[in-house]
Amino acid sequence: MADAGPIGQEALATYLERVCGGPVELLALRSLGGAGAATDPKGLGYGVPFEVECVAGGRLRSFVVSRTRPVQGFGHDYPADRAWQAIYAHGAYNTFPRHVRSLDVGFVRESGELVSAGEATEYFQLVDKAPGALYWLDLDRMLAGPARDLDYERARALGRFLAEAHAAKRDEPTLYQRRIRELVGHGECLMGILDSYPHPYALLPQADCEALERAAVTWRWELRGRAHRLSRVHGDFHPWNILFQDGTEFAVLDRSRGEWGEPADDVAALGINYLFFGLRKSGAVEVAEPFLGLFGAFLDAYLEAGGDRELFEVLPPFFMFRALVIAHPRWYPTLTEATRRTLLDFARAMADVPAFDPDHLPSCLGGVA
Repeated sequence: MADAGPIGQEALATYLERVCGGPVELLALRSLGGAGAATDPKGLGYGVPFEVECVAGGRLRSFVVSRTRPVQGFGHDYPADRAWQAIYAHGAYNTFPRHVRSLDVGFVRESGELVSAGEATEYFQLVDKAPGALYWLDLDRMLAGPARDLDYERARALGRFLAEAHAAKRDEPTLYQRRIRELVGHGECLMGILDSYPHPYALLPQADCEALERAAVTWRWELRGRAHRLSRVHGDFHPWNILFQDGTEFAVLDRSRGEWGEPADDVAALGINYLFFGLRKSGAVEVAEPFLGLFGAFLDAYLEAGGDRELFEVLPPFFMFRALVIAHPRWYPTLTEATRRTLLDFARAMADVPAFDPDHLPSCLGGVA
């Protein structure tokens, strides 16, 4: 049985017996941290999940225990930060369509005992395990081969799904203002990401960082009055948080940073990954096919289903944020300098444009044709 890390098997079995209401036999513990996925370009994540296979109540069960790692510099520095994440996620996962269910939230005492509350030093989350394969694997396959009809169907399905999710609105301007404020100043968002870049850094000098932050503040005041857009959101809707099963059936993982916010955040989170994989395929010369076509299929399906024609006016700062994450040498350490440079050019362009125009995408990527 694989090592579960700081959570001991005996303590885990005792905890699961309380949750399941009867005897539990542990069969296997497996890391879900990406071991063996040699082509995964992502070098850092907040979660530390592992799968628990067991027999409970006479039937085979699979759970996932998820903890937030104490990554410095992204708002997870203190135990209380990680407690908030576990407690928030337990409620939020269960109010979002197709999201894996959270079954409990608990804490780890210094003794190693798993409890629901009390003398906690670390935190974890128990959720159902969903079948399927992470969506980034689909995109990775297309780096070396053609797209299938199903790939376009999946992109369109994701666009329609987001539009349906975003159709739930809420009249609470302070929540919208918070989400826009956090886009600029949160430890996981623009200023936190910029702080975590190496300094000095030739591809992103300090003067550029300052200019991006000033532009972000300008964008904050441009957007904060658009509280009519406050919608149910996922908050981190990217290919590492989407699990496809057969056909266009999928589940979503790791809803983040609040239940209500700006729909453009979700659109940018997925949309930029089509651009990212297209740049990787072309060597940063252009957004190569089929990724440009997938980007268009996703965006067209979203607009057709939701009719959000204001979207292009609010997308730029969210694209700026996501580009800075993907270009980050700590988050994506294996990128070529050309791809990293093009992503940073895109971030700079999004800081300055009045609206996102898909027809002008080449010029936003550093003027490449």
